[in-house]
Amino acid sequence: MRLQLCLMSAGLLALPVLAQTVRPYVTSQAGDRLAAKPALTFQGKGGDPVIRIDEKVRDQEMVGFGASFLEAGMMCLNSLDRAKQEAVLQALFDPEKGAGFSAMKTVIAGTDFMSAGPFYSYDDNAGDTAMKLFSIRRDLGPDGLITYIRRSRRHGNFALQAPMDYPPDWMLFDVKTRQDVDPKYFDALALYYLRYVRAYEKEGISLDFVSLFNEPGIYTMIPPEKVRDLLKNHVGPLFVKEGVKTKIQPCEPNNRKRAEQYWPVILDDPEARKYAGAIAYHAYDYKDFDKIAALHRRYPDLKLWMTEVCHAYETGLVPRSVPLPRRDYEDGDFWGNQIFNDLETGAAAWIYWNMILDERGGPWAVSVVHKNPDPNEQHPVVIVDRKKKEVMYTGLYYYLAHFSKFVRPGAVRVGASGGVDGVRCLAFQSKYRGMVVEVLNSRKEPAKVELEWRGKYLKVELPALSMNTYLWSAGGGN
Repeated sequence: MRLQLCLMSAGLLALPVLAQTVRPYVTSQAGDRLAAKPALTFQGKGGDPVIRIDEKVRDQEMVGFGASFLEAGMMCLNSLDRAKQEAVLQALFDPEKGAGFSAMKTVIAGTDFMSAGPFYSYDDNAGDTAMKLFSIRRDLGPDGLITYIRRSRRHGNFALQAPMDYPPDWMLFDVKTRQDVDPKYFDALALYYLRYVRAYEKEGISLDFVSLFNEPGIYTMIPPEKVRDLLKNHVGPLFVKEGVKTKIQPCEPNNRKRAEQYWPVILDDPEARKYAGAIAYHAYDYKDFDKIAALHRRYPDLKLWMTEVCHAYETGLVPRSVPLPRRDYEDGDFWGNQIFNDLETGAAAWIYWNMILDERGGPWAVSVVHKNPDPNEQHPVVIVDRKKKEVMYTGLYYYLAHFSKFVRPGAVRVGASGGVDGVRCLAFQSKYRGMVVEVLNSRKEPAKVELEWRGKYLKVELPALSMNTYLWSAGGGN
């Protein structure tokens, strides 16, 4: 796909325009890509199905949208000349000229796409419980995470959270047979997290959240009771004692069912809950949305972060007959529906996994003992062909950009009801006193609907397989 950034600044939401003036932006199978369309105006009611926008119905305040920093992405980026590298970063992070990614994930040492070297931790020296030999040196290299984050922040600002797949192997009972943390190392592990946060701060990178365990029960085989005890008796008190501003996401289970199992064990303990800054989960089941909605109702004071999902053969969703990475436009509609599902159940942040991969869906790291398989093709937001030196922005990129570009941090989701089968709507009121309405048409034919707002009606025509954003001033809103 050709990148067409025909966008206006999200800051334009603050301009004093008439409430009846609506600015549409469209991505469609017909060829539009975040394309600005002629302004529309509110009118009287017509005869098309109605979607009602109700600002009195208010739900989550948004954190943002984005993807993940991983060495594989930086390796792909470094295969391009400098001008193309900056163009890609601008397309991802610039809120005026690009997608304006506003919520991002990095990782604490080794994962399956930390591909610039062997699997590692920040202290592989057995018995170094005082963390005297702790080092983030690899992250400072040309393919390193700190390099990647710094270069991205030249183009835009974003919240940043960091989970850990595994602690140093020597903290486990046995890396081959019992991949659970030995409690005698809980204090050392708490210090490991502290050293990580402080080391990144010294490099000018403040982390909004540290997530103690990425996909517990898949990688580190730690049960929820031990996550709770590590949080309330070790990491939480240490962070408070040291005046750490970074908050804690105790874990991020790999799917919604496991999230339902882990989070009540942790959060129903008052001592543990006071150290929990947000609820994180992954979306690798692509179902069970009711379980997250139940967590949202049960713990309404904690924001929900959907912090990882992707297309990969390992997930079981994509058959090996479907080539990865995906280059078909229809992939965008799949992800558009996933974003809608998570936001409707209360998610305040939505983060995809690999942001950039090459034409093979790699490069991936291999460490069988750490469950990093070979092969491990996956689908990214942006494909960089390292051989041809070409860049492709996927359908996923454009659908995700409709949210990251326009639904800025601080926007509040408001009521949206009604419509027609195959058409979905989410509405937000931004801190700029603007309305942002996202309408997804998953039909293979055009659809017509009317947006009702404050007794007025906006007739909109939705192209087949399209993502549509409508912006207008809210006048006396929040």
